[in-house]
Amino acid sequence: MSSDGAVLSVTVKPSLSAAWFHHLLTRPVVEVDGREFPARWGTVDVPVGGGEHRVAVFFRYRWQQDARLAESSVEFSADAHARPVSLTARLGARNGSRFRIGAPGAG
Repeated sequence: MSSDGAVLSVTVKPSLSAAWFHHLLTRPVVEVDGREFPARWGTVDVPVGGGEHRVAVFFRYRWQQDARLAESSVEFSADAHARPVSLTARLGARNGSRFRIGAPGAG
């Protein structure tokens, strides 16, 4: 990844009904262009280069190393000279739901 100043800001949210469970037993992961960035339930900033990128969000139980549960992904474009790209990844309420990734406040 280039270090020309672009930033992806991802807010990762569990469903409200299961937030206590996820805060205790799971940890989210943000993956940008195939590179994993350990996250937390909240906001994580990831440096990206200008151009087209792919972000995936998933979670693992704290004792897992390789699982990719509830995974969803989207493509986005970053301008190295503009404001950070902001996305929200919200986990659905039902067991087996995937993350919904979009602009902050959407959905």
